[in-house]
Amino acid sequence: MALVFQPVMQLSGILVSLLGWVLSCLTTYLPQWKNLNLELNELEIWTMGLWQACVVQEEGGMQCKDFDSFLALPPELRISRILMFFSNGSGLLGLLLSGFGLDCLKIGERQQEQKKRLLLFGGILFWISGITAIVPVSWVAHSTVQEFWDENIPDIVPRWDFGEALFVGWLAGFCLILGGSLLNCTSCSTEVHPSSVRYAVAEQQDQCQCLETETRP
Repeated sequence: MALVFQPVMQLSGILVSLLGWVLSCLTTYLPQWKNLNLELNELEIWTMGLWQACVVQEEGGMQCKDFDSFLALPPELRISRILMFFSNGSGLLGLLLSGFGLDCLKIGERQQEQKKRLLLFGGILFWISGITAIVPVSWVAHSTVQEFWDENIPDIVPRWDFGEALFVGWLAGFCLILGGSLLNCTSCSTEVHPSSVRYAVAEQQDQCQCLETETRP
């Protein structure tokens, strides 16, 4: 039962991590990190992402304009770009490493220790990817809350609110950390895999056959 449970746990971990990585990439390019509703014109909704600002009109659809300069962005958006790129890159590397370490993959069946190390490194990379996805969206959310409740800003000035991309980013970070934890749990187990037992028995039989051949007159 345990021998069947471990590959299922590995596959679940990498699938959850894959979902988190896809959501992390989606968060990076979504323009809905911040939303702004204008009371004077309720038919328009302004949104801001890491790369562009958009206006959504009820009749005209969505129109977006890319930011002209990286240095002109607020600090939280500049750092968020870097962290999200790092999250996407470490998540992709984690998928590659942990994929080669899966027990269901026939490559390297005799090298179980190396496969465990690949799973462990992949799980750690998923942790790093998840943390670096949660940090920027949490930072932007924190700065949005501070600006929303800033008493120095007049009440007539519109306030930015949470965008949908922040919630997608939080979900991405949670999935990456959960998937990495599942992979690390399986990589730290000491149970013997069927493939390694099969090869050990085969090698023992070969040695016995060689000894029988040598002892024959």
